[in-house]
This record gives sequence, structure tokens and C-alpha cells, in this order.
Amino acid sequence: MEKAAHADDNAEPEVRDANGNVLANGDSVVLIKDLKVKGSSTTLKMGTKVKSIRLVTGDHEVDCKMDTGSFMLKACYLRKV
Repeated sequence: MEKAAHADDNAEPEVRDANGNVLANGDSVVLIKDLKVKGSSTTLKMGTKVKSIRLVTGDHEVDCKMDTGSFMLKACYLRKV
């Protein structure tokens, strides 16, 4: 039983989008609201499609690359396509 407990500790936490769907590495998502980029005049527009996301640990769960640059986003502002 101890091995099963250790396996759960190393498991990646489940990341869910705004609708409650489970996200995985490589998924495509869409922004559900306009997001201002901190420290820049850039705004990420609602409806922007992001391809091939990468899940990371921390406060901002999703790492992605867009035409405007590389961003760390919170999953609560994303919807799975």
C-alpha cells in the first residue's frame, strides 16, 4: 500500500479549464476573456486560439506560445477546443 501512496504524490495535478474539462499537454484552447499582459501594453483578445499548450506547476498552470510571445496563463481563463 505504501507504493500506491507514493505514486499519487508524484502524479501531476489535474488542471481544468473554465468549463471543467481536464487539460493535457498538447491541447488547443481558446481565451474566454480579454487579458491585459502585466508590464506591457499588449492585450490578449477573447477568442484567440492557443495551440499546443504545456502544463506546469505553480499559480499559472499553462505555458504557451502565441504570435505575440510566450505566456503563462491561468486555466480559469481558458476553454478547451
